[in-house]
Amino acid sequence: MIAEAEMWEMVLRRDPHADGMFVYGVRTTGIFCRPTCPSRRPARGNVRFFATPAAACQAGFRACLRCRPAAASPATGQLALVRAACQRLRSGGPEPSLAELAGQANMSPGHFQRVFRRFVGVSPKQYAIACREARFGDVLRTEARVTDAVYAAGYNSPGVAYAAFGPGMPPSAQRDGAPGRDVRYALASTDLGWIAVAATAKGVCAIDLGDSADALRAGLRRRFRNARLSEDSDGLGALVKAVAGFVERPAAGLELPLDIQGTAFQRRVWQALRSIPVGGTRSYGEIAKEIGAPRAARAVASACAHNPIALAVPCHRVVRADGETGGYRWGGERKRRLLRREKG
Repeated sequence: MIAEAEMWEMVLRRDPHADGMFVYGVRTTGIFCRPTCPSRRPARGNVRFFATPAAACQAGFRACLRCRPAAASPATGQLALVRAACQRLRSGGPEPSLAELAGQANMSPGHFQRVFRRFVGVSPKQYAIACREARFGDVLRTEARVTDAVYAAGYNSPGVAYAAFGPGMPPSAQRDGAPGRDVRYALASTDLGWIAVAATAKGVCAIDLGDSADALRAGLRRRFRNARLSEDSDGLGALVKAVAGFVERPAAGLELPLDIQGTAFQRRVWQALRSIPVGGTRSYGEIAKEIGAPRAARAVASACAHNPIALAVPCHRVVRADGETGGYRWGGERKRRLLRREKG
């Protein structure tokens, strides 16, 4: 079972992802409930957690008549249907319509879209686009010609593929360090150290934190080794000012146009991170459940470690289930200072 502190947080939120993971008993009433039970929340000191309804019954608790925790969990069945839809969208075959996916789940299209978004964090269409882009990136590493990769990934034409990636980093750039692309960057000093902001025509493609300007420049040259990389302090002044301002005053938030590339799974994780409010945190396990992959906490941690855009994609807000801050690509002390500032 997960840590009791994390389970209690799920009970307080009535987290639908927790349904079927555990039940809780209330000593003062002798009743046990689902984490999503609509009844009034008990005092924490009166609560016991159990892995299964059977364990709660053996301890002398009886099932709640409102949430019926001994019955099959509706959320568990919905999660299975969403997983089946995700598998179909990842398969690489003809892309099913929303109506087809909803029919397969025996739901109306509107209801299915709401259920899918609740578990995955994006709509079925957005998930399908991310899967196709991820397949395209995988195929690019094995195909000599971009055109061959276009059709192998499921695009109808090269124009459709390039349109999907917008005016920023094109598909072929994922393979070879952004060859021939225009990537501008600017640097600034803050009390957390130096920051580097890099951008394409589409949006910010990298935010790095470091101890020196020279180290950040070297890192950008490695990442965008074949791009036309240029320092543009004037042109990116507003973006750099926004990022530096967030470091000093995190309560103001940070909304930037992004050009972010990653696998379908990484993009789902990064999207979930952007929904964590300033001052809040989530555990790796909670993020895994939010995106519909409750056993993928380690993969979530890996996606956080590969996040290319610090602060705007706030991986610093993801902590371990025991409350410890955990790792951070740009240094554990920076992560702790960011969290302290955000909590005010």
